[in-house]
Amino acid sequence: MAERGPVPKRSDQRRRRNKTEPVAKAQGGGSKPPPASSKWHPVARRWFQSLKKSGQSRFYEDSDWATAYLLAESISRELKPQPIGNTEDGDVIYASLPPKGASLAAWLKAMTSLLVTEGDRRRARLELAAAPEVDPAEEAAVADLGSYRKRRAD
Repeated sequence: MAERGPVPKRSDQRRRRNKTEPVAKAQGGGSKPPPASSKWHPVARRWFQSLKKSGQSRFYEDSDWATAYLLAESISRELKPQPIGNTEDGDVIYASLPPKGASLAAWLKAMTSLLVTEGDRRRARLELAAAPEVDPAEEAAVADLGSYRKRRAD
């Protein structure tokens, strides 16, 4: 479980490097996530789909995906219209209600165990490096340098 206290700085921003634990860095692997249910509320489906694209999901095992699936199901049920009463004819009245505070707290706790936020990942000593952005102009300059060298050699 993650430690308490303030969110630690990223390893490259720390001044003291002699008393820290090694940081795990994400790369490849992981188990295959299950498909999102088409019956879920759009918010729950979007959250679950975002996990599939997130870097920490490379560390997820089947049990982690099962936890995420259960959490998305819970979020979906809470956000969908719920029965609030009956009409005089006996028809059920449905209304969209705001999520309960206890539900929100439980979701956030479960999300913490899945390392959903950057703060959660830092506390667990996991840093995700962003993919380096390739500048098309810089890439073209390198290609031109290669062709220049080839022309000079000829």
